[in-house]
Amino acid sequence: MRTEILKYGRIRDLRIDKGLTQEQIAAVLHVSQNTYSQYEIGTTRYPLDAVVKLAEYYGVSVDYLVGLTDEPAPYPRKRKQP
Repeated sequence: MRTEILKYGRIRDLRIDKGLTQEQIAAVLHVSQNTYSQYEIGTTRYPLDAVVKLAEYYGVSVDYLVGLTDEPAPYPRKRKQP
């Protein structure tokens, strides 16, 4: 059974827009190109740490990656109170 937790098209589109290969993104995630390919087409679920790493790498929010918003900009980090 295929369970989609990410908008896989967004992940693919972000990669292509940056002119990157699956192999390059797989290296960022420390997985094989085959594993990344399976993430991108939705046959294998991304682990949470990969979602966070991709959001940071592309400069988008996790909410954008998982389809909770169409606004790609990440939320500002909260400042710690002294």
